[in-house]
Amino acid sequence: MNISKMAIYPPLGIARVGNSSEFFLASNLPGQAPVPANGFKDDEGKVKKQAALFRVYALADKQQPIQEVTSADGALITWRVHVANRKAGWYQFMNALDLPGQAIPGAPRNNAVTGDDRKNLIIDPGPRSICGNNISGSAYRFDGGKFYGTPVDLGEVRTDEKGRLTIIGGNGISAPKNAGVQATTFANNDNWHDDVADGTVRASVQFNGQTYEADPAMIAVTPPNFGPGLFSTVTMYDVVTDLFVRSGWIKEVEKIIFYEHIYPILERTVQAQWVNHGSYILFGQNSPSDFTAPELLKQLSDPSPASRDAREKVFRWYRKPDGGLYEPAKIPPYYGDAFGDYSVEPNIDLPLTLTQYSMMEQWASGNFETGSLQTAILFDHLSPGQQVEALTRAPLEECLGGPFHPGIEITWPFRNLIFWQSPYKIKMLSEGQDPQDDYGPLLSQRIALGVNGPLDGSGPGSLTRWLGVPWQTDGASCLSGYDTSLYLMLPSFWATRVPNHVLSEQSFTRISDTTLREAQKLKHFDYRQDWLRDFGTQYIPKINRMVERWHELGIVVAHPFSSGRGQNLLPDQLWVESDRTIPPTDFTLEQVKIAEEASKKEETDALQVLADIAGRKLTTPRPVRKRRTFRRDEM
Repeated sequence: MNISKMAIYPPLGIARVGNSSEFFLASNLPGQAPVPANGFKDDEGKVKKQAALFRVYALADKQQPIQEVTSADGALITWRVHVANRKAGWYQFMNALDLPGQAIPGAPRNNAVTGDDRKNLIIDPGPRSICGNNISGSAYRFDGGKFYGTPVDLGEVRTDEKGRLTIIGGNGISAPKNAGVQATTFANNDNWHDDVADGTVRASVQFNGQTYEADPAMIAVTPPNFGPGLFSTVTMYDVVTDLFVRSGWIKEVEKIIFYEHIYPILERTVQAQWVNHGSYILFGQNSPSDFTAPELLKQLSDPSPASRDAREKVFRWYRKPDGGLYEPAKIPPYYGDAFGDYSVEPNIDLPLTLTQYSMMEQWASGNFETGSLQTAILFDHLSPGQQVEALTRAPLEECLGGPFHPGIEITWPFRNLIFWQSPYKIKMLSEGQDPQDDYGPLLSQRIALGVNGPLDGSGPGSLTRWLGVPWQTDGASCLSGYDTSLYLMLPSFWATRVPNHVLSEQSFTRISDTTLREAQKLKHFDYRQDWLRDFGTQYIPKINRMVERWHELGIVVAHPFSSGRGQNLLPDQLWVESDRTIPPTDFTLEQVKIAEEASKKEETDALQVLADIAGRKLTTPRPVRKRRTFRRDEM
């Protein structure tokens, strides 16, 4: 075996916080959801953590993967992991700092904290080293970091039976420095922290009498995925691939294959029907624009001139990424980076990437092959090269590719070349080198994108510091349908990760009733509920309830379905809001009146009274605040 070097895969792993002690492994295959045993919540209704598994591969001279190397092959792998949370000590999010002519400089968060006191804002437990098979324990926890003296648990590392590395994140806990202080905005809540994190993954490998220092990787521990298996029309993989193509780092696709390059764009546009009601009306089941419906799909996958009109019609619906026009009626139906800060600008709405658009343009003209719909394959059945490719792609495909305002997982630095060492490999700081937290009183575009700036080398805490603090306030703020003059609840921000409107378990139960007629089933199928329906409509209470009760929300997952009778107007798989642990809200009229009277007296809010009636204390009573109008940057 002629080994040139070792490398860690995936180059970026994605773990996710959860309040359960149980965890499951992130998917190692692109486009496929992870499959945790017994669901995404444990028996107590707590959200399981998503863990990231890292492997070492031996590479030949031209980066060609030879094989995975584990303890079963006689290798001894010593892993070194260093994660941190730098959000509170970073700069305020105003907008994405790479927007040409639109970037808004930000001042430091917690700007009143100065000098050495700012160290209290950085949660850094220091590095951990682990080696061997099936190793775990308190010595391998990231529990040494503190926020103003309060310990913050950022998770742990373990090894499996072959010495591979597993990184497990924190508990999803967010809190202010002083108890009782409410969060007030979507991204820049001073004196608050959360327990997402990111950092570096390194390994030394003793194998066949030699010691190798493997090419390093990074880990990002992000918020939960409330729509596992649903993917955005534009993923982070699409974004970074487009960057590498435009920069000449990788080649453009030479042959467009419908089911490989075009169908994912169309199918993911349709699948948003399960998390946004507007998408359901426009593209969902039984819509004339359901691109996955067999008859239409047969046309769209046909390269012959006979289907050209159908292909071009669909292609024209998609927004041109470099057209320079404000086209709010086009799709994807998502807000863009400039939403809320500017008006009548092209990037108020999200476009496809240039690479995606170019592939669709060729498809519309008939320059493609049909191919076949890809079926699921086991990871172990892939060649080493295919395994490495899957491990590289899957985590980035799992993350949203926009809008970055700021984002819910990883965000806009990924679309800048200075951020990368090579395709899909993040440029990293030297081991032991902390990221710089102070770039002066304002972080401008020139500083952010410049040499020796914050994108020019990443370390512990570099990736997630650009995001909102705490993560729950952003998740409960960036929703859909802000233009109330429109009937449809569109556009949306991050519906496939934090849903807007869902098919409830109650509706699914009725749809599954084999005694119901098809028309009655369709009535229940059409009824979609607000995912955050129990958190109220007033902004401040809503985002604070999200901080406290995010783990009670349902997770949208696929359920097999058979209509059993009728015209089969329902699909054979429904995505249903599952494992919701919030108490039912079927209160009597008298109970609702009691709650309303209490709210009028400003003793507490109506939701809390109803919760108390239900015999479940959800939050401590808080005075009701007077209604006020919120700026767009708070929503």
